[in-house]
Amino acid sequence: MKVIIRYFFRTLRLVLTPFMLLSEKLSTPESVNRSAEEQARVDEASKDLALYQFKACPFCIKVRKEIARLGLNIETRDAQHDPEHCAALEAGGGRVKVPCLKIRHEDGSERWLYESGEIKAWLQERFEPA
Repeated sequence: MKVIIRYFFRTLRLVLTPFMLLSEKLSTPESVNRSAEEQARVDEASKDLALYQFKACPFCIKVRKEIARLGLNIETRDAQHDPEHCAALEAGGGRVKVPCLKIRHEDGSERWLYESGEIKAWLQERFEPA
């Protein structure tokens, strides 16, 4: 019975994934307008950020939409299909759970921020235009 349930959910994921990705493409908001200098400062501030994610995870989609809305250039790392990123997420953050925002501070220390709501709040606090 476990095998049947496992294959049912795998099939369901395979069927729903294209619809979720299409929905993300169609509903991603326009990015905020900034001057060239201000955008350059934002790009510099966001260069030390990386989002560990699964492509079809609804919580990851939520965070990617916020990144697009804020006009951020944050590297996305596929922790589902790339074993190196998966291992880095487990080693650095302590668990393989997505979405996870890796924040590298100027002093070299790292912070691993889990939970889509917390990631969105942190991004808004730091990058939302006044």
